[in-house]
Amino acid sequence: MTSLPNSDELIFFVNGRKVIEKSADPEQNLLFYLRKVLHLTGTKYSCGEGGCGSCTVMVSRYNPKNKKIHHYPVTACLVPICSLYGAAVTTVEGVGSIKTRIHPVQERLAKCHGTQCGFCSPGMVMSIYTLLRNHPEPTPDQITKALGGNLCRCTGYRLIVESGKTFSEESTVCQMKGSGKCCMDQEEKSLVNKEEKICTKLYNEDEFQPFDPSQEPIFPPELIRMAEDPNKRRLTFQGKRTTWITSVTLSDLLELKVNFPQAPLVMGNTEVGPRIKFEDEFYPVFITPLGLPELYFVDNTDNGVTIGAGYSLAQLNDALGYIVSEQPKEKTKTYRALLKHLRTLAGPQIRNMATLGGHVVSRPNYSDLNPILAAGNAVINLISKDGERQIPLDSKFLERAPEANLKSEEIVLSVSIPHSTKWHFVSGMRLAQCRENAFAIVNAGMSVKFEDGTDTIKDLQMFYGSVGPTVVSASQTCKQLIGRQWDDQMLSDACRLVLDEIYIPPAAEGGMVEYRRTLIISLLFKFYLKVRRGLNKMDPQKFPDIPEKFMSALEDFPIETPQGIQMFQCVDPRQPPQDPVGHPVMHESAIKHATGEAVYVDDMPPIAQELFLVPVTSTRAHAKIILIDASEALALPGVVDVITAEDVPGDNNPQEEILYAQNEVICVGQIVCTVAADTHAHAKEAAKQVKITYEDIEPRIITIEQALEHNSFLTTERKIEQGNVERAFKHVDQIIEGEVHVEGQEHFYMETQTILAIPKAEDKEMVIHLGTQYTTHVQEFVATALNVPRSRIACHMRRAGGAFGGKVTKPALLAAIAAVAANKTGRPIRFILERGDDMLITAGRHPLLGKYKIGFMNNGVIKCADVECYVNGGCTPDESQLVIEFIVLKSENAYYIPNFRCRGRVCKTNLPSNTAFRGFGFPQGTVVVEAYITAVASQCNVSPEEIREINMYKRTSKTAFKEKFNPEPLRRCWKECLEKSSFYARKWAAREFNKKNYWKKKGLSVIPMKFTVGMPQTYYSQAAALVHIYLDGSVLVIHGGCEFGQGLYTKMIQVASRELNIPSSYIHQYETSTITVPNALFTAASMGTDVNGKAVQNACQILMARLQPIIRKNPQGRWEDWVGKAFEESISLSTTGYFKGYQTNMDWEKEEGHAFPYFVYGVSCSEVEVDCLTGAHKLLRTDIFMDAAFSINPAVDIGQVEGGFIQGMGLYTTEELKYSPEGVLYSRGTNGYKIPAVAEIPEEFYVTLVHSQNPIAIYSSKGLGEAGVFLGSSVFFAIQDAVTAARRERGLTTTFTLNSPATPELIRMNCMDQFTEMIPRDDPSTFTPWSIRVS
Repeated sequence: MTSLPNSDELIFFVNGRKVIEKSADPEQNLLFYLRKVLHLTGTKYSCGEGGCGSCTVMVSRYNPKNKKIHHYPVTACLVPICSLYGAAVTTVEGVGSIKTRIHPVQERLAKCHGTQCGFCSPGMVMSIYTLLRNHPEPTPDQITKALGGNLCRCTGYRLIVESGKTFSEESTVCQMKGSGKCCMDQEEKSLVNKEEKICTKLYNEDEFQPFDPSQEPIFPPELIRMAEDPNKRRLTFQGKRTTWITSVTLSDLLELKVNFPQAPLVMGNTEVGPRIKFEDEFYPVFITPLGLPELYFVDNTDNGVTIGAGYSLAQLNDALGYIVSEQPKEKTKTYRALLKHLRTLAGPQIRNMATLGGHVVSRPNYSDLNPILAAGNAVINLISKDGERQIPLDSKFLERAPEANLKSEEIVLSVSIPHSTKWHFVSGMRLAQCRENAFAIVNAGMSVKFEDGTDTIKDLQMFYGSVGPTVVSASQTCKQLIGRQWDDQMLSDACRLVLDEIYIPPAAEGGMVEYRRTLIISLLFKFYLKVRRGLNKMDPQKFPDIPEKFMSALEDFPIETPQGIQMFQCVDPRQPPQDPVGHPVMHESAIKHATGEAVYVDDMPPIAQELFLVPVTSTRAHAKIILIDASEALALPGVVDVITAEDVPGDNNPQEEILYAQNEVICVGQIVCTVAADTHAHAKEAAKQVKITYEDIEPRIITIEQALEHNSFLTTERKIEQGNVERAFKHVDQIIEGEVHVEGQEHFYMETQTILAIPKAEDKEMVIHLGTQYTTHVQEFVATALNVPRSRIACHMRRAGGAFGGKVTKPALLAAIAAVAANKTGRPIRFILERGDDMLITAGRHPLLGKYKIGFMNNGVIKCADVECYVNGGCTPDESQLVIEFIVLKSENAYYIPNFRCRGRVCKTNLPSNTAFRGFGFPQGTVVVEAYITAVASQCNVSPEEIREINMYKRTSKTAFKEKFNPEPLRRCWKECLEKSSFYARKWAAREFNKKNYWKKKGLSVIPMKFTVGMPQTYYSQAAALVHIYLDGSVLVIHGGCEFGQGLYTKMIQVASRELNIPSSYIHQYETSTITVPNALFTAASMGTDVNGKAVQNACQILMARLQPIIRKNPQGRWEDWVGKAFEESISLSTTGYFKGYQTNMDWEKEEGHAFPYFVYGVSCSEVEVDCLTGAHKLLRTDIFMDAAFSINPAVDIGQVEGGFIQGMGLYTTEELKYSPEGVLYSRGTNGYKIPAVAEIPEEFYVTLVHSQNPIAIYSSKGLGEAGVFLGSSVFFAIQDAVTAARRERGLTTTFTLNSPATPELIRMNCMDQFTEMIPRDDPSTFTPWSIRVS
């Protein structure tokens, strides 16, 4: 290898300040550099693979050719710092700050309530900010598009989009169509009490500061001079292990490729970066071209267009868009096909980083562009030191035939794409788990040329992606069809031939084999219809049109900008103006979220001598540990220690959980040991070198069915029963039996589990900083592991970047593991789980198998139900016993069934232990209820909503476990929802649509909910608070509740403000800590505000009682005067507040009790449209009516309802956890696991908080943190309704089970037709599938 010189200086700007890095490391990415070197912690780490947008920053570059500055968003986790020479980087800190001035983008995101946990907020700000730098008055479509690469787990996106739409000229609320009436107002008599005034505005635009684009920071002039410097030279950055070489001329670049033939050419790093991180690839040398004009150009000719390889996919999109607008339609068919796929390929950040040349030459098997380019006869223009040559972008190239590969010294110069011609049709099709930013399950590029004036095939090309290790060409099929007419017989033969030619083995990687086979011919059929339609448009006399009913199959679902209205009870005009209760108050940390100044655990500055901890996890589901060999790991630089079970001073098995595996492992992902090193990179590298020898143990139990077979359970059975079930079955007209599978769900909180453990020099004290929902549990586990009293352990929790139940029990285990490492090494430990490890180790929602037997009358009245629910608990108890109890107790949902029995049990399997998750079993268990309601409706040949109405609780009643309740709010929500959503009119319209469309179907569903908050034990709802009044009149409020985005701290300030009768600005809220409030219970079960609010209220009332004598003496005095006087009179200005808890109980032997303090009711109506050919669906509209009683903060409560709904929708549709038969979780990041993104939310989203009474709770409010999740099932059952319509038209049974999640695969394969019949099927006994269902 050629010798390399010493390192050059890396020069770039960050937030207007010059950065000169004298020892730039090519292996260091921008995210690490910003956070750990420049200490700019506003940019967040969440996924590490460019898929979530949390680390979005803006990069600006000057183009000396056109003298323009180009601003574009990037994901900092994928940007090597060495690629930034001459660039200006803007982070969220550079946009605006509380210390100086906040930017309108930050202000509006906060004031529009677009932040909850706040972890994704800096990325959201940067995406919108970058858009505004390029388009100061963006259209709503541009805003939605700009947010396509950003994930949020809390808000449900609508409010984020709305904050962006405030910069748009177009209206942000529903169009009133000139009538002056709100679209939600109906002619019918409203059921809302006329005296109640309804409000619809959660924020006031008049408060926004104006946006002035001219006030943005200028681009650094020094960078312009550097870019225009005629004497640019090659730059070399020498790292510890690798070298980065930046060439500034084409000849130099070609010279480098000769000298370093194996070195990757890095442009956007979207291909090489993930390979290095996730596949452990190593490259000693990287080469990058810096702004070579030869790689950045568009050349239009009469025959086509040539585009430089350096163009990003975003620039390619702009170039093609311009060409399409200028050229006649017949010439631009290939370009339009590419544009359609460029809209959904990855997110804006990746599209701005990835380049055309890199995408083409890396030839990913899932490529959305290469199949279209091949079908459009594109040519790759190559160059090397020996000269230029062209190779066709064809099947040989895509299938990696050796003769079609690039030579090691060649680079891609450009790609030439010919114009299409009149008798030439080109199309691209794809189907992915969700609409945008997801790899295709199958995609295709197809083209056909006809003999002029005929439908005789002259040339045919079909390329498919994601059906094999490379993009595959159906070349033999195409050859055999030359000369054929473009007719139905040709289509039939083509389908048969292509299925023979493209064979997906039954155990193929990625699974979904039968579905992918079906998509191969379904997409071919779509192309066939498009071409038929195109021919007809050219000559209607000669070429018959496709049937009218087939027209809708031609178009993919568009991505629309969401809109909607939120309705809530206005505050009583008699309420004092400074009393914030009932007002839509902004989250107390919202501005800090939006500026990146809210501090999360890993944002805390480094501590002297701190070490980083990385876990080593089991690769076997059930095995003996024969040997742990850490010798190679310990020999690596920076490694301080390897910690195992032997190093735990106290109990390694607290409460039947396991800190470090000892002697055996019982799941893949169990922590066997951890490595402590001076940097995270060193710890991670060493963890790979720990060698563990295993000996497998039988049985290995992965699924619920396997657990039932082996009688493997974690708990005893729980049961409730009323009436006489057996006898009732003898006196009914019909009986149906069935079973439903509901798969699990990953929490996907944006901030992964993060712990900072600091050992103290004295008394075996330990300080723990972490994000948790349960500080006491953390304290308990750490004390137990270290064998010290709990009083020596101080847990601090300021905020967490999302939790959703995933930070109730799991942080205690992980904190104990970190504390053991800190104890052994005597040094602070920073323990941050990478996304893949977090998903693997901490598990999530319990998968469920529900079995039912239902007896009913012909009129739809259900007389008896016998239900069994089994959940997959994983390998240790965790929260599983409580989860199954909740499932059983809530198993009737909103329906009165006089003879009812539900039994539940937790299965023990060799999977990581599942845990608490928002809704706590209810979202899974109640799917079973609604599934049998739907099945009864099908059997009675009436609509599901009629069966729901017939069987719904109608008057004050008792649940199956004898708890009394009044369903009046439920009935009200139900009637309001049906009326205000125009349900019956839309149902009729959907039926009419379905009659006219064979391949697209609409479905509607309206789902009622009777949800509960709280716990069946009184002591679980106790809470305490500590309130201090200081002599300047300011107030400090502390309580045991944890803030993770749900607005608890905000509501507590509102409570204190009302009770003390002082403005909110006087009140500060401190972190939650075991030092200030001991023995605090978990913040969960929707009780955070209920119980902590009562405790804060109690403390404030005690203080006010103490102040009353002083106030009476000086009623006109100021608050500060009263406080000062109280101090002079030696009146204590500090007190604890306490709430004993709701009086609840449950006697499982008697199967009765007052298990929950109160009920929350709600109804959701959703409308979807389904593509029967692909399984894609589009959520058109959702209406939610939620019984909120009196909302303390409508903005927070509506945010919780919307966010919960979208999370529930994800559970039931796109979120699919895939496991191997050996128990290995495949879905370990944003690529393999798809939470809903902005394109998935309803096009129209209406939420109404319905007013009722709840005297038991503070200010008659209700806890709404979890209730919205199950309402997401209205989307699931609307999909089932649409699929049922398709099945009915095809003459199939309409009684069928749709399991959850209703993925595109399940939707497509249930819409059976000639294509699903045509595919080859494999005998399941002859192969082991790639993935299995674990429910």
